[in-house]
Parts: sequence; C-alpha cells; structure tokens
Amino acid sequence: MRLIVGISGSSGVIYGIRLLQLLSKRQDIETHLILTQSARMNIGIETDWAASDVESMADVVHNNKNISANIASGSYRTCGMIVAPCSMKTLSGIVNSYSDNLITRAADVVLKEQRRLILVPRETPLHLGHCELLARACQLGAMVHPPSPAFYTRPKTVDDIIDQTVARLLDTIGVEVSQLVRWSGNQ
Repeated sequence: MRLIVGISGSSGVIYGIRLLQLLSKRQDIETHLILTQSARMNIGIETDWAASDVESMADVVHNNKNISANIASGSYRTCGMIVAPCSMKTLSGIVNSYSDNLITRAADVVLKEQRRLILVPRETPLHLGHCELLARACQLGAMVHPPSPAFYTRPKTVDDIIDQTVARLLDTIGVEVSQLVRWSGNQ
C-alpha cells in the first residue's frame, strides 16, 4: 500500500511528522513525502527536527517542484493522500485545480481517481473564503479533518492529543493503528 503524505506551510507540521513516525515502523505501507518550502521553514520553527530528519522517515521523498513524479499520475496507484497540515494556500490550489507544484498536483490526481484525500486545516479563525474553500473541497470528494482533540481519551500531554489525531487520520484512510483510542460508549 502506498500513501502520499503532504506537509504544507501551516502551523502544525508535527501532525505530518507524527504520521511519518508511525508509518516508518510499518512494512506494509510505502510513504511518499512532499514538503513545501514553507513546511521546511516551519519544521525548524515549531520542532526540534530538521527537514532532512523528517525526510529520512519517508520511503520516498519527492521535490515539490517535480510535477512529473510518479505520484503526479493516476496510473501510479496509491491508497490516497493526507495533507497535514494543509495551509489555506494549498487548500486553494487543490480546490481550484491549480496544480503548479507536486503537492497540489498529487492531491488533484487523488481526487480525480476518487481515492481518499484527507486535508488537515490548521488555520483559525476562519473567514468566509476559508469556509467556502473547505466546503468546495468536500464537494470534490476530499475529507476535511481539522485536528480537533478528543477529550474522552483523557489526554495528559500535548503528545497524547497529537497521537490521537494522527491515529484518527490513519484510521480514516484505512490504516489500522494500535494507538487509536476508540469511544466505547457510556455504559
């Protein structure tokens, strides 16, 4: 199974990094990573990681300028794509089919092939233009998955919140992970 992971320039690059950390331990999933230039900058600002460290967790790393990469074609089969975080610029490019870089082109391919595209917007507050873009993304077939914490898990740390969000992202795309705490109901 191949999964594309896009990390764009919004705050919250830790979600994409944690995705790669979990997936790097899996032999059954081949990860294809795309980092925008702004994501590279935010990795240094928001984390103790270097962009090269993040890249080393992926099976394949693609240059965001290379729109002729294998993942830019629908004939290259993947199970889908997660863009975590998804900046409003990247969202706008995806929704408007403005594929001037690989992250937006790969997302466009995932949509046209009717595969799973999960977008993790991190912008707040949202103005009407953002809301309209998010609604349009859903109309096109993407799933919008804001990183909203689940407090029924009784998180003790920020890492607990991040891990649950990432586990839900993977669950949504069809990847089972033991880290996911499922709601069992109130009995």
